[in-house]
Amino acid sequence: MESFNASLEAFNAPVNSLVWGWPTVGLIAITGIFLMVGLRFMPLQRLVYGVRMVLLPSKDGSEGEITPFQALMTSLSATIGTGNIAGVAGAIAVGGPGAVFWMWIIAIFGIATKYAEAVLAVKFRETDGSGNHVGGPMYYIRNGLGSQWSWLASLFALFGMLAGFGIGNGVQAFEVSSALETAGIPRLITGVVLGASVFAVVIGGIRRIAKAASTLVPLMSILYIGACLVLLILNASEVPSAFGTIFGNAFSGEAAAGGAFGQVVLMGFKRGIFSNEAGLGSAPIAHAAARTDDPVRQGTVAMLGTFIDTLVICTMTALVIITSQANTLLDEAGNRLSGANLSIAAFNQGLPGSGFVVTIGLIVFAFTTILGWSFYGERCTSYLFGDRAILPFRLLWVAMVVFASIAGTSGALWGVADTLNGLMALPNLIALLLLSGTVFKLTRNYQFTPHQSETD
Repeated sequence: MESFNASLEAFNAPVNSLVWGWPTVGLIAITGIFLMVGLRFMPLQRLVYGVRMVLLPSKDGSEGEITPFQALMTSLSATIGTGNIAGVAGAIAVGGPGAVFWMWIIAIFGIATKYAEAVLAVKFRETDGSGNHVGGPMYYIRNGLGSQWSWLASLFALFGMLAGFGIGNGVQAFEVSSALETAGIPRLITGVVLGASVFAVVIGGIRRIAKAASTLVPLMSILYIGACLVLLILNASEVPSAFGTIFGNAFSGEAAAGGAFGQVVLMGFKRGIFSNEAGLGSAPIAHAAARTDDPVRQGTVAMLGTFIDTLVICTMTALVIITSQANTLLDEAGNRLSGANLSIAAFNQGLPGSGFVVTIGLIVFAFTTILGWSFYGERCTSYLFGDRAILPFRLLWVAMVVFASIAGTSGALWGVADTLNGLMALPNLIALLLLSGTVFKLTRNYQFTPHQSETD
């Protein structure tokens, strides 16, 4: 087994460095910039409008299975996870505080990307054999670009289905069982309870997933942001200097791990993309099921996800870490703290004993990520193999939760899953660029007025 893992890692390492290196990361950034400029910066100007569209009830006669709010919470359930807590800490540990600035930059343009993804998802969605609305990159590639592009749609679905078992399932389950094991709870118990909980939700399909997400995600997000605000208020005098450190380090040309300026930028971009998934093509799968009568209206709802995920929650985590100066602490081996351990240390530095907030947040966010990604994987699977594959997929998904909780994780296998996660982006980005004219036209023809949106 060790030789297999070594061979797998040797094969995957160069592919992963390419997928998550400058070529793909740069393409994601260029796509976001192109869409934002083509939309004349409308996504930034209409954020408040998007909030209103979330709060307004769906119009009578609108097609879809879940409300716009539930669609947003389902997409957030998959994106708000370990990346917002451990990922931000990792970015600071490797790239320095300046990496946070570049997370903001990629997120700002990612708002336009997420908007375009949702617009196309609703525009080109279909109705499956059970009467449910289905959509996402595989559908807007096939229906928007034509049947000659079906191979690219299938490629996205294949990457999405396989990547979900790693990034959206196994890694999350392992993190939960690891966190609870430190509290004395055996991995077997965690695996069985977590697997049963996941089964109880995913067996009900998108409606049950959406209900769970619309309850857990807002509640945990508010509690986590509230805890961060308490710590920042207690450390208020350090907040201005924390922002100064972020901006100053962003252009200092030196990473925390000793790398060059490019490492700071790349680390910020990568963690920002991991956090909000703008460009990967996952979120539009959820937004395609929204009960809405207009693609643009749902697009304004979807783009809030990037803002909430990176510009709010990730920023809160980063400020707690920097104001507490936990990023300067060393572990027992003399290495700088990173990941969840750094976030926990930051909370404990700011307010002794408050580190449990991070642990609870990791558990809840990981659970909701498993739920959100189960729907993404299910849609990709049904696209490839038909509706008859949905039940086998759900059972296999739950089995993976239990297995990963108990058996642990192989770095090589999750490295491959990470690569597949990145490969999802390539078909999606090609489609976004080729279909950008459709996004621009739909946006130009939409009337952004209260009367149009609320009463028509």
